[in-house]
Amino acid sequence: MDVASSRSAAGAEPATGGAPTLRVRGLSYAYGKTRALDDVALEVRPGRVTALLGPNGAGKTTLFSLITGLFDSRQGDIEIAGHALRKARSRALASLGIVFQAQTLDLDLSVEQNLRYFAGLRGLPGRAARLRIAALLAEIGLADKAKAKVRALSGGQRRRVEVARALLDRPALLLLDEPSTGLDIATRRWLVEHIHHLARGHGIAVLMATHLTDEVMPEDDLVVLHGGRIVATGRVEAVVRENAAASLDEAFTRLTSAKPEAAS
Repeated sequence: MDVASSRSAAGAEPATGGAPTLRVRGLSYAYGKTRALDDVALEVRPGRVTALLGPNGAGKTTLFSLITGLFDSRQGDIEIAGHALRKARSRALASLGIVFQAQTLDLDLSVEQNLRYFAGLRGLPGRAARLRIAALLAEIGLADKAKAKVRALSGGQRRRVEVARALLDRPALLLLDEPSTGLDIATRRWLVEHIHHLARGHGIAVLMATHLTDEVMPEDDLVVLHGGRIVATGRVEAVVRENAAASLDEAFTRLTSAKPEAAS
């Protein structure tokens, strides 16, 4: 598939207005001599879910590590909410919420204690934090678990708490790295629906990494990553059409079945 043609087709139906909340340009990264990302460029706009779809090992987690500042690369630029990550790191990261693939809650603290601790790290005043925590727990259906130890929660409930934590200080950009890993079908469905509700209802820009095509909605913006390179980008229907496929699953299989070309 010609990536440029997919972009052109997608451009016929522009995403929600406003400047992109996340801009990535010319981003490359290597582990020693192994190129993990090669000239990656993408945009994520407010009020939209962008699905970063790629098989395991495609480079999704490496990309997230660069966007969150865990890794650094001199090859390329990252801008979050108008702030260049390299030049204004604190301002850029202040606009970011993240749900990692691995669960990161303190199991021996209560749900409320976990959230209050994070609120303190983000500089939220006590009363504002308490109100925000109560509202978020109600929204995710865990108001009755505020005092429960995280250890006593199911995996799905823990993931809901992590989503709430990422939203505590109302980020402009929400990153989710394979957020459904290890979850049952019902919780996966809730998570995908809630993510889309957040984008539509609150104007949050969402970038969700996944290797599962059934987590991508027809209205989503799509970036397909394979072997560290973007092989397709655009609205879902455009990517499917440009690959002469009957479904996203078929298009994804075609795009990722070939061995990636060696990076130059």
